[in-house]
Amino acid sequence: MRPRIEVADIFRLHGAAFRAAQGDRLSIDQRRAMAAIETCRTAALGGHAERCEDCGDIRVSYNSCRNRHCPKCQGLARAQWLADRRAELLPVPYFHVVFTVPAPIAVIALQNKALVYDILFKAAAETIHVIGADPRHLGAETGMIAVLHTWGQTLTHHPHVHCIVPGGGLGPDGRWIACRPGFFLPVHVLSRLYRRLFLERLTAAFDAGDLKFFGDLAALHEPTAFARYLAPLRDIEWVVYAKRPFGGARQVLDYLGRYTHRVAIANGRLLACDDGVVRFRWKDYRANDKSKAMTLDADEFMRRFLMHVLPKGFRRIRHFGFLANARRAQKLAHIRVALDIADPPPSVEPADYRERYAMLTGERIDICPCCGGRMVDLGPWPRPSTPRHSPPKCDTS
Repeated sequence: MRPRIEVADIFRLHGAAFRAAQGDRLSIDQRRAMAAIETCRTAALGGHAERCEDCGDIRVSYNSCRNRHCPKCQGLARAQWLADRRAELLPVPYFHVVFTVPAPIAVIALQNKALVYDILFKAAAETIHVIGADPRHLGAETGMIAVLHTWGQTLTHHPHVHCIVPGGGLGPDGRWIACRPGFFLPVHVLSRLYRRLFLERLTAAFDAGDLKFFGDLAALHEPTAFARYLAPLRDIEWVVYAKRPFGGARQVLDYLGRYTHRVAIANGRLLACDDGVVRFRWKDYRANDKSKAMTLDADEFMRRFLMHVLPKGFRRIRHFGFLANARRAQKLAHIRVALDIADPPPSVEPADYRERYAMLTGERIDICPCCGGRMVDLGPWPRPSTPRHSPPKCDTS
């Protein structure tokens, strides 16, 4: 059932005026995301027609935009990704470790998204790798899946990485070394190494001239000002926290399903959009996760939503260690031998997209909603002959 209000509705109602007011402050990636969300599952993208064999009812299903920031387009991608990961799960405890950055770093990240978010990933992964390899802690090669989130519950900018880490690793002799029950690695040790590695990488980027500063941060182009800006951050605790281990493989998959393909706000959290004002639910973690409602002007809501649009090509889900893409199959095969468990059976992908959808989601889209008969594909439903609006190109002159 369609939510009462969607992000797409807000963009359609207020997007044109917002684009005009923002001008070149909106990036091409943000404009493309807006245009994609506005046209998602509408006639503008075309689709395909189906007819019920029993009652003759005809249904037109419009195409999805497939933009990774669209709240409506993540379901099938999430299901496929989870199906791929299901075969890779090991019969060991899994831990959830979160790496965050202080507010002064988040401000720099907002102006240097690709570079600073990449540093966040690499510093977190290197921290887990180095501490895990230390014989005083685990003494093994670790692996992890890391997912970038850049938002808080009220759509403010809060970059952090969620890491799902198997509780153990491959020892130098090829044996599986398990971590202590209920404990992965010491958080205070992780936090201090992570802080050092992050600031080293950020300083190297500055020295190479890769960081850009605008507006209130413009003075940081000066080396002494940049050094002075970072100095207090070397003495404070950077928040790294580890949650309790998951109860089992199913909990790991359930968690990944909620987090991997999440966008800044789901349509289900929206309450209303009236008279240029948007209301949505948010969870106040400081008040025992109490559910509250927030009201924002539509322009401010759109500004906050678009703040979390990632640069084109930036990977927000990454794999490290023995789960790295280049060697995952080989390493997992080695680990299964070490744990004396069988390889998972090979997966079979149905050729028909409707069968594939049913296999991944458990829902059938080839069933008539009126009588329960079988829907037969009639072929493509063309896009309108008039070209749909596309975002203007940036003037770089």
